[in-house]
Amino acid sequence: MNTLHYAHWPQGLPHHLLAPEASVYTNLQVSALRYPDKPAIVFYDSVITYRQLHEEVLALAGYLQQVCGVQKGDRVLLNMQNSPQFVIGFYAILRADAMAVPVNPMLMTDELAHYIADSGARTALVSQEIFARLQPLIGHDTLQNAVVATYSDHLNVATDLTIPDFIKAERQVPDQAGISSWQAAIQAGHQPNIHQAGPDDLACMPYTSGTTGKPKGCIHNHRSVMFNIVGSPTWSGAIVATHVALAVLPFFHVTGMQSVMNAMIYCGGTLVILPRWDRDAAGQLITRYAVSNWTLVPSMMIDFLSNPRLAEYDISKLTRVSGGGAAMPAAIAQKLLELSGQVYMEGYGLSETMAPSHLNPPQRMKQQCLGMPYFNVDSRVVDPTTLQEVKQGETGEIWINGPQVFQGYWNDPQKTADSFAELDGKQFFRSGDLGYIDPEGFFFFTDRLKRMINASGFKVWPAEVESMMYQHPAIQECCIISAHDAYRGETVKAVIVKKPGSDITAEEIMTWAHDKMAAYKVPKFVDFVDSLPKSGTGKVMWRTLQEKESAKK
Repeated sequence: MNTLHYAHWPQGLPHHLLAPEASVYTNLQVSALRYPDKPAIVFYDSVITYRQLHEEVLALAGYLQQVCGVQKGDRVLLNMQNSPQFVIGFYAILRADAMAVPVNPMLMTDELAHYIADSGARTALVSQEIFARLQPLIGHDTLQNAVVATYSDHLNVATDLTIPDFIKAERQVPDQAGISSWQAAIQAGHQPNIHQAGPDDLACMPYTSGTTGKPKGCIHNHRSVMFNIVGSPTWSGAIVATHVALAVLPFFHVTGMQSVMNAMIYCGGTLVILPRWDRDAAGQLITRYAVSNWTLVPSMMIDFLSNPRLAEYDISKLTRVSGGGAAMPAAIAQKLLELSGQVYMEGYGLSETMAPSHLNPPQRMKQQCLGMPYFNVDSRVVDPTTLQEVKQGETGEIWINGPQVFQGYWNDPQKTADSFAELDGKQFFRSGDLGYIDPEGFFFFTDRLKRMINASGFKVWPAEVESMMYQHPAIQECCIISAHDAYRGETVKAVIVKKPGSDITAEEIMTWAHDKMAAYKVPKFVDFVDSLPKSGTGKVMWRTLQEKESAKK
């Protein structure tokens, strides 16, 4: 085990952390007992206290059990944008002893059908503005019930903040079997059964994808989820109820869920929620509520610091600005430091590790660096061919052993087996990312073993996009590669061979794709070619196309 990084360990913190032996729901229960009248959530100036939050969680958990028939271990789809309802829904699912299946609210009907069929979810919590995409699936396959949330139900005070129309929209829930409004579910007043879930029971299943194209569920129990909930704020040296977090990183993403939503509930802090990125609203909220913690992706900070109104906002109360998913450009990190005195804290994690496995220590934060293995984590750099550990400074695959590592892929024992390997008597998760360790024990990313596109922190798996693109009647062959994007870092490009006689245009392809897949997966560039390069066995040589595209930078 590499211990070089211990020389730069945060002062006063142990190398090993002891996390609570309890379900994640109990974090909310404890905070509600400790701080009943403290703001848990601020939503466009409307406040929800910990007491109110806990009461709604209990009511919804009761509804899930008594009306929707949710039982221990059941999977419940959670499909909405950042909102009070997302927080309530997540904890209600856990209180009902079920497993939350958070999905990207940008997903379209065909994509959602896979998540429902694969997870076996019989119940969904979904927001009103995207419900039309889920509605055709109710009553088919496994999905039988949907509770539909209207965001405006939690707008109860006047505000001068700009509220998007989809947030202000009045309640419009169809009268259909199996569908109920969120408000009706809460007001029904059902009490949940005695809470039974413990550390080793199912808790959350974020989905990831891979080379085969179909997204796979990452199985996490309460133990693996709890560890990073506790570890993230502990690493910064403060678990205090005075934390105020700007919650704009999506909650369905493990970083937003764990390092923001769940960490604040554990601390008894306040979540200042924005459903979508809005740089002026962010500046107003940071100023108005003295935001101390802000976790983000680099594109948000790039946009925030380029705002001509930046001088109007007070960001002096920030004490932690952190993120991951993509490296922060050095010039942007320097500007943040000059304006706020904050060094951007970078980290590294995956859906399989339920957020961080590596973090930069607060007293020595290296830029464009994954950080060091944090509490309880043993991480190695291994030759992906020989499966032997490489020397310090050499590049290899990043392997991870730690309590936050998932329990495997849902319904896929073979992929689970392929994702783990033994070294020195320990089971390590093979990340698929390549990197090296510097002389001080810090990890740096160099490349991907897996074929993947990182668009502003959203992971796009080319094989998944290709499988959907082949549904278009004019496409004979398609290869998805990464293209450079000044704002997003990377974006999606499609290299297409048309079927004979087709006169389809790039614009028509992209318009069609918008109806079939989430917006971040839609190709932003389309090249038409006569043929795709292929190997002697007939496989498309995607790397040849990728290298040609990368040479254009």
